[in-house]
Amino acid sequence: MRFALMGGFPPLMLGGSRFILAGAILYTLLRLKGFATPTRRQWAAGAFTGLLLLVIGNGGVAIAQQWVPSGVAALVVGSMPLWAALFGGLADGQWPGTLERWGLALGFFGIAVLNRGGDLGTHWLPFAGLVLAPISWAFGSIWSKRQPHMAPGLMATATQMLCAGVMLMGLSTLLGERMTALPTPRALLAFFYLVGFGSLVAFSAYGYLLKHARPALATSYAYVNPMVAVLLGWLLAGETPGPYTLVAMAAILGAVMLITRKTPTARPASAAVAREPFPEGRTALTGSGESER
Repeated sequence: MRFALMGGFPPLMLGGSRFILAGAILYTLLRLKGFATPTRRQWAAGAFTGLLLLVIGNGGVAIAQQWVPSGVAALVVGSMPLWAALFGGLADGQWPGTLERWGLALGFFGIAVLNRGGDLGTHWLPFAGLVLAPISWAFGSIWSKRQPHMAPGLMATATQMLCAGVMLMGLSTLLGERMTALPTPRALLAFFYLVGFGSLVAFSAYGYLLKHARPALATSYAYVNPMVAVLLGWLLAGETPGPYTLVAMAAILGAVMLITRKTPTARPASAAVAREPFPEGRTALTGSGESER
C-alpha cells in the first residue's frame, strides 16, 4: 500500500478505486456463475460491514501511512487479534482466560512502547486513526459473523467491497483529493497487486476463515505482517526500525501468539443451543447452509 501512496495515489481514492474494481470483478463472476442479485437487506448488511472493515479499518491505515512508517503501521494493525478476542468475549460470553488476559496486557504494553519511542513523531491524528482501524476491523468481523442478513458466500465479500469503494470515493471527493500527476509504474504495480491479491484473494480468504474459525484465529495473520512490513520497509524504503519499535514488535507478536494458542473452553450443550442465533443449516456469514448456484 505504501508504494502506491508514495507513487501518486491519494489514500481514500486508492482504497475506493481498488475496492470498486475488485468488487465489480467478483460480483460479475458470481452473477455469471448463477448467484442471485443481493436483496436490499443484504446490500445494507454488506454496506455496514464494508464501512467497519474497509472504510474505517483499511482507510484509516491508508491515511496514516502517509506519515507513519509501514513497519509501525503493521505493528499497530497487529493488535487486531487482541480486539477480536475481546469483542468475541463480549458477543459470545466467553471471556478471555488467563493466557489470553496476559496476551491482552502484553499487546497494550506494546502499543504504549511504540508511542513512547517517538517513532510516530508529532503525527497524533494519523496515529489515532491507525489505532482505530484494527478496533473497527475486529468489531466488524464479529458483527458479520453473527449477522443473518449477509449475502451468501463470496457475494457478501463483493457487496462489502463495492459499498466500501463507493463510500471511500465519496469521502475522497468531499475532502478534495485529486491526483496531481500520473502514478509511477511502481505505484501502478502496487495498485493492481492490491486489487488482485489484497482484495480478490486475501479478503475473500479472510471471509472464509471468519466463517470456519474463531475470530482470534481468523485475524492471527496480523502477527506475520509486522515482521514482513519492517523487513520490506528496511529493504525497499530505507526505513530503519528504532529500538522501541523492535521492543514493541516483540511485545505485540508475543501477545497475539498467546491469544491464538488459547483453546476455548467448551460450553455445555444446553448453553450452546441456547446461544445459537441461527436456525439449523444456516451460518452467520452466508445466511444459508449452501451457496446459491
